[in-house]
Amino acid sequence: MGGATGTTAVSRGASLQPTPPRMLTINEIFYSIQGESTYVGAPCVFVRLTACDLRCSWCDTPYAFHDGRKMSIDDVLHEVESHGCPTVEITGGEPLLQRDVYALMARLLETGKTVLIETGGHRSIADVPAGVVRIMDVKCPGSGESSKMAWDNFAQLTSRDQVKFVLKDRADYEFARTIVTRERLSDRVDAVLFSPVHDVLNSRQLAEWILADRLPVRLQLQAHKYIWSPATRGV
Repeated sequence: MGGATGTTAVSRGASLQPTPPRMLTINEIFYSIQGESTYVGAPCVFVRLTACDLRCSWCDTPYAFHDGRKMSIDDVLHEVESHGCPTVEITGGEPLLQRDVYALMARLLETGKTVLIETGGHRSIADVPAGVVRIMDVKCPGSGESSKMAWDNFAQLTSRDQVKFVLKDRADYEFARTIVTRERLSDRVDAVLFSPVHDVLNSRQLAEWILADRLPVRLQLQAHKYIWSPATRGV
């Protein structure tokens, strides 16, 4: 009897322990002009999470592979709110690597924010909250990471989502064109974005390919790299 009572006491005591705060490793949070997607040109708060398990040849944020600081979700929300902006993008690195990003997205939606997430396409997007705009990158051969794509993600796409292809050359363009046609993307998602690797693939050349094929996609230039130097962080 005494042993059972002791067990009950310990169990009750354990239940009173405070729940540890949900934590994320954050590379940076900044307020800028959206440079990509159909939101291009609009003010946006960016929450960049640390870590990525891909190493794309054209990656422009390698500083997000390791650098970061631990922040609670409450602290992230407080910093986001300090900018007074209705639109937030969660990016990386690869934001879906961190388990508590789902709770962050849910909390941001609860505050009435328009929430975007940019993900590399190799991690399942199935658990992203329904109100979030998913901008899914499809890795072309020129990235060196096309074999990592989670092709099951295409079945999860909705008319709210956007799909992005970053293109280095003609081979990447033809790969992307095949995927757009095979998956009927223009009929299924909000936008299909073709983005030339900055200072590698000429944007005029890409425009001419799109027009010649009458491809139902949007040519996307990274506007922030024209407003500021491509090497500038926090924009």
